[in-house]
Amino acid sequence: MAARTVQLGASEPARHPLLVTADPDLLDDVLRVAAEIGVLIDVAPDPAAARRWYGAAPLVLVGIDLAAARGRARLAHRPAVVLVGRYAEPGPPDWAAADDLGVEHIVALPAGEPWLSERLRALTSSAPPGHIVAVLGGRGGAGASVFAAGLAVTAARAGWRTLLIDADPLGGGVDLVLGWESLDGLRWPALSEASGRVNPPSLVEVQPKRGELVVLSWDRGNVLTIPAEAMATALDAGRRGRDLVAVDLPRRLDDASLLALGEADRGYLVVPAELRACAAAARVAAVAGPHCPSLSAVVRGPAPGGLRAKEVAQALGLPLAGALRAEPRLAGALERGEPPAREGRGPLAELCQRLLDELGTELRRRHERGTAGRAGTGPARRRGTSDAADHRSVGDRRPR
Repeated sequence: MAARTVQLGASEPARHPLLVTADPDLLDDVLRVAAEIGVLIDVAPDPAAARRWYGAAPLVLVGIDLAAARGRARLAHRPAVVLVGRYAEPGPPDWAAADDLGVEHIVALPAGEPWLSERLRALTSSAPPGHIVAVLGGRGGAGASVFAAGLAVTAARAGWRTLLIDADPLGGGVDLVLGWESLDGLRWPALSEASGRVNPPSLVEVQPKRGELVVLSWDRGNVLTIPAEAMATALDAGRRGRDLVAVDLPRRLDDASLLALGEADRGYLVVPAELRACAAAARVAAVAGPHCPSLSAVVRGPAPGGLRAKEVAQALGLPLAGALRAEPRLAGALERGEPPAREGRGPLAELCQRLLDELGTELRRRHERGTAGRAGTGPARRRGTSDAADHRSVGDRRPR
């Protein structure tokens, strides 16, 4: 089923409608309705478990089985609360608890499924699309995969729903960069063979995932190319179901890579501050630039010849997005399976955070434009970042 049931934990922000019920039949009914329209549902088995997320969720569905318990739990009154239950008798149900809870609506299933579907659909129709960032290296070993992973990890730590796409079939794999190679989940070969449109919840549910970060990478089988249709499916799912999509692209651009570049809101070319790297990066920029007008340079130190970041960017004819100082401990951390920027400290984490702050500003502007003139819809239009997640949510190889 495309909708998910999550075990809410301290590091997971409330970003989806919250269903509070212990009735398995009601749970199945609501998840089925949500799955049909591609909406994720968070589930709490009782009011005590829901308390931390009750006020922040964009919509709360309280099962009739826990209506009395909800009242005893003394949860704060809030808008956008719906009482839902199974009721097959003719006429409206006589649920006296509705008055005590101050709910906005009563939904009796199955008759009320169309109303519930439209109410859930409204949560996604007003949400701004996710932001796509494309990352590619100026030469082999430039550090593009590490930079893309650092952006994704930093975003997930800040509560952004993030999809990291590994589009380089000849790379080592971003799952290895994260230390996620042992996680189960669908990889590119399987997705490339799939046909038709994939709902965002379906794609998110089957990929390797920890916390708010989902990864689409490669298995260790034969090298394959990514069909442009498969890339379009992944990007569409990311746009509709994630706040940020970071795509790690190969230097030799195929149809799928060019599609991703054309869809990207921002593009970053990672270039070591070395003369030969600049010469190679100039060729990459000449090919990628026309497909991604927002392409800018990330210049990585050290600079053995004394090249400055501004000089490198000027030589490439690109704006300078930022300079990455040398980070001697990073290579050892990656060998140990520690995700880059996991601790939120160091040159990589600092640059990623600054770039994401800029993206966050753009997301807020999109949100304001998308919700302008929709006064009165209340929490149904809520979308944004949250408190930083526990860094362990993006994982490492070390035993806990």
